[in-house]
Amino acid sequence: MTSESQFRIFARFFKKVNMINTQYTTVKLSQFKFNLPKELIADKPCKVRDEARLLVLHRDTGEIEHRQFKNFIEYIDTDDVVVLNNTKVFPALLYGVKEKTEAKIQVTLLRELNPETRLWDVIVDPARKIRIGNKLYFGANEDMVAEVIDNTTSRGRTIRFLFDGTHEEFISKIRSMGNTPLPFDITAQRNAVGDDKENYQTIYAKNEGAVAAPVAGLHFSRELMKRMEIKDVKVAELTLHCGLGNFKDIEVEDLSKHRMDSEQMFLEEKCADTINNAKAAGHKICCVGTTTMKALETAVTIPGVIRPFEGWSNKFIYPPYRFTIADMMVTNFHFPESSMFIMVSAFAGSDLLMSTYLTAIKEKYKFGTYGDAMLIV
Repeated sequence: MTSESQFRIFARFFKKVNMINTQYTTVKLSQFKFNLPKELIADKPCKVRDEARLLVLHRDTGEIEHRQFKNFIEYIDTDDVVVLNNTKVFPALLYGVKEKTEAKIQVTLLRELNPETRLWDVIVDPARKIRIGNKLYFGANEDMVAEVIDNTTSRGRTIRFLFDGTHEEFISKIRSMGNTPLPFDITAQRNAVGDDKENYQTIYAKNEGAVAAPVAGLHFSRELMKRMEIKDVKVAELTLHCGLGNFKDIEVEDLSKHRMDSEQMFLEEKCADTINNAKAAGHKICCVGTTTMKALETAVTIPGVIRPFEGWSNKFIYPPYRFTIADMMVTNFHFPESSMFIMVSAFAGSDLLMSTYLTAIKEKYKFGTYGDAMLIV
């Protein structure tokens, strides 16, 4: 038998094995469905960030503790590393009108495609009557104008702002008229209020570019961060600009067929070194939020170390999945069948997390963006 014939036989064999494994490990969206009472969806944050409730789940025993978030410090030791996503929410929500009809529109800026030509990917609501060539006017005096140039992108629309100043002047203008793009779980219950501009931002936010906040980090207060510093807990920061894709409904039953929107991320050498050195020394790594976890698992190499990374990530994590970096995770309580709930299920174990969520519902923990927190150890 020739080597080529042997190769073909092995190829057919492994193809059959992979087909069997794929069928055996197919994970369905419906496995992550549960009944969430609407009254448990938070419409406003806790008055004091670190006084939100904290459910602590021990993966090895299944034990559950009911604490406050300020008790987080008790579960982290000297020289352990807490990894934070320092992205900053951009005031990406613009209100305007369509030319001629003066129909009211809402535009969410998603991604700047070209700074020189002021080209942006956006979502327009309502979108059904927006056509290529339409002019859109923004601001109290309608002094900011944009033109629709693409009506067919999978993300929504592409528009070009007609602005003659510098890029810095343009961004400053957008900031002055833009609003905080609050997620649906808040806006469905109430209108935005002035405090949301501060509340919907972590205290360590630095690098502007997100249209959604990394909400697990909203629970950290300056006092808690100071206590971590005194305890010599290390902090490593990365940036992943959270997009609206985290809130999109998953429309396929087979999770292997779901595709996440790409999000821009930056993980510098300092962050990688802090994590790798702590891991090598046997210290714990605590990941704050699903976006931070996504970034770490995007930047990890086969030997299990973090490498510096600058680029885009569309990583979708679902069970079964082997995490290589984080030993602990801080997260909020997420909605049924959401990509965030599915990722956390992979980290905690699907059955254990589902039973824990049922306990959280019974104990009336708050869910969603401004909801309570969970620590998985």
